[in-house]
Amino acid sequence: MSVQARIEEKLTALEPLHVTVENESHMHHVPPNSETHFKVTLVSERFEGLMPVKRHQLIYATLADELAGPVHALALHLYTPRQWAARGESRPDSPSCRGGGGR
Repeated sequence: MSVQARIEEKLTALEPLHVTVENESHMHHVPPNSETHFKVTLVSERFEGLMPVKRHQLIYATLADELAGPVHALALHLYTPRQWAARGESRPDSPSCRGGGGR
């Protein structure tokens, strides 16, 4: 199973209303077909009443094995359903990598 598939599977525990896991490794200076850099956008009622740091800690605990191994970077965009609707159901784009530029 790919790293991305494992991340997607584990995040189902948070009962997301919306989840996308994007492999952004190609945007960095890594070998082709790497699975080291990911962006997660997740909307869950479980985030109600949690400050952003607590939401991140919940994700870190859920993905502890991946973060201890193959995943080098994890961008998180975590929203309650109300916050997601207020954003027009969109998340920010990732900046260009300064270290590799996809070379």
